[in-house]
Amino acid sequence: MTANTETVNTELAGGDLVDGVVVEGVEKSFGAVKALRGITFRAAHGEVLGILGPNGAGKTTMVNVLSTLIAPDSGRAEVAGHDVVTAAADVRRSIMLTGQFAALDDALSGYENLVMFGRLMGLRKRAARARADELITEFDLTDAATRRVGTYSGGMRRRIDIACGLVVRPEVVFLDEPTTGLDPRSRQGVWDLVAGFRKHGITTLLTTQYLEEADALCDRIIVIDHGVVIAEGTADELKARTGGSYCEIVPMRTQDLDAIADALGDLLPTANREALNEDSDSLAIPAPRGAKTLAEALRRLDSAGLELVDIALRRPSLDDVFLQLTGHRAEPEGAPEELSPLDISVRRRLAAPTDGKARP
Repeated sequence: MTANTETVNTELAGGDLVDGVVVEGVEKSFGAVKALRGITFRAAHGEVLGILGPNGAGKTTMVNVLSTLIAPDSGRAEVAGHDVVTAAADVRRSIMLTGQFAALDDALSGYENLVMFGRLMGLRKRAARARADELITEFDLTDAATRRVGTYSGGMRRRIDIACGLVVRPEVVFLDEPTTGLDPRSRQGVWDLVAGFRKHGITTLLTTQYLEEADALCDRIIVIDHGVVIAEGTADELKARTGGSYCEIVPMRTQDLDAIADALGDLLPTANREALNEDSDSLAIPAPRGAKTLAEALRRLDSAGLELVDIALRRPSLDDVFLQLTGHRAEPEGAPEELSPLDISVRRRLAAPTDGKARP
């Protein structure tokens, strides 16, 4: 890799900005199984695009196509302006791909892993060491820099894994369920990194089943099920599809539910009243006027002398969206996906120069 190429990859090129990712009518089958069925979407320069869907929906297959691990059967896909089929090497030089499992050498220290990846990606020895020093500081790994990666915690391994992918700054980042198995503090650290990608104008595709993660990080979200895009929009736009805000009421005594329903009067739709049964411990009413509906419900219940454990205004969550769109809630992290450990183990090699040799 020449010095000029290093500069272009380290500092995003100026001029007209193309979409980070373009996918048009992509299809992929494995025997009789149709993993992708004409998927179409775009991710703009610097955008964080979330990809949601149940296990087996085609999320990882889509990432594999975009990272050139597998070729599409039909359709077109471009990453950083490069066709994934006809310009695969250019795509690989433009991306970072991090999966659920860190692709690191446990026998080396964090610093040594960074230098190794820098050399594999064409940096000269001095430049690789300088970049490793920068990333160690940026990722708050100074105290652990000389320790073997095999001794790192899960959060530290994830940070050094992502840092290795940033030795030469990519134009597009693929994060395939990057916070799997991490504790809340380590997960927040990865969230902060994604926010940094946006600040630097790096397009990020994030597949996740932590729906609060998508809600917090993503500019837009697409939902994939059975190999097709079934919904697309911002988190608020998707939530709006499930209905507006509602007021949830939890009585002190469940036997008061009928009295609460009577006191609420026309605030409680007939369908909601009919849904009450002996197993109910709360009820919900639509809140088209938001806090005003809540205040009116509280006034009526207080006038009736009814005691409550809780009354609150709620908005639909992405979990509600997922349930409505796919017929079930998001499955736990770490459930089997389409990608094998062998596939994951080769991911880091994709960004190396096509001849596989480091330059002196």
